[in-house]
Parts: sequence; structure tokens; C-alpha cells
Amino acid sequence: MKDADLYGGLIRLHILYHASKEPVFGFGIMEELRRHGYRLSAGTLYPMLHAMEEAGHLRSRSRNVEGKIRRNYLITAKGRNTLAAAKDNVRELFGELFEED
Repeated sequence: MKDADLYGGLIRLHILYHASKEPVFGFGIMEELRRHGYRLSAGTLYPMLHAMEEAGHLRSRSRNVEGKIRRNYLITAKGRNTLAAAKDNVRELFGELFEED
């Protein structure tokens, strides 16, 4: 299994978490993920953002920032519900993963 396959869900949850706090945009979330050790290319991240939008977890708005069009992503009600449920599941899973440590 490739690492991208293994960590894809965690990355999506990380995106939802940040989008729940404030609008996110591609390069900004790429930098945030890099701080946590995830190295995603634009060719990986943008399809992920688009798929999350298509699934109804995010919605996007285009903005003009210093003469460039930037697409900001905001969490939806469905995304908030998904994030809340995922927090419970992740807490339980990680508790089990680390119970022997």
C-alpha cells in the first residue's frame, strides 16, 4: 500500500478541520500539510479538494487576491457532520493504536 493511500483519509480530515476554522486555499493548505510532514503536489491536492467539493463536504468561492484569482474552500454542513463523526472514530481508533505504548 502506498503512503498516499494510507494517509489520504487523514489528509482529508485535516483539510476539513482547517476549513471549519476559516476558508482554505490550495497553496495555503499545502503549506499547512507540509508543516505536519505531508508532501502533496498540486496534482494530488487539487483533485482531492475538487472531490471533497463534489461530495458536498466543501464549497468554493473564487476571489481576486492581488490580481490573481484564488479559489477558497469553506466547510459545508455535511462537512461539519462528517468531521464531528470522524473525530469520535479517530479518537477511538488512535486510542486502540496506542493502548500498548
